Amino acid sequence: MLSIVVVAIAGGCTWVKPIEQAEHVQVLQTVSAPESCQRLGSTSVSVKDKVGFVKRGEDKVARELETLARNEAAKMGGNAVMAKSDSATGAQEFFIYRCP
Repeated sequence: MLSIVVVAIAGGCTWVKPIEQAEHVQVLQTVSAPESCQRLGSTSVSVKDKVGFVKRGEDKVARELETLARNEAAKMGGNAVMAKSDSATGAQEFFIYRCP
């Protein structure tokens, strides 16, 4: 019984933390980046979508994927990311941009 409670609590936890520089990286919601942005590259990120047999919340997984992408963009000198693919089973690809 205790293991079920621990798994249920862990399923709601957020393990991915933004690095300081990523706080200034925006997530673009459009289907194409503004023409004034320079594409620096892309990144593939992933997180656990299940803890044991418990599926984690889709919103929480999506937020963690965005945080990882923002962290990678900050490391590459970018200030914006845009999803290249849908999140599937805890994995997603993002384009990384530097916008004025």
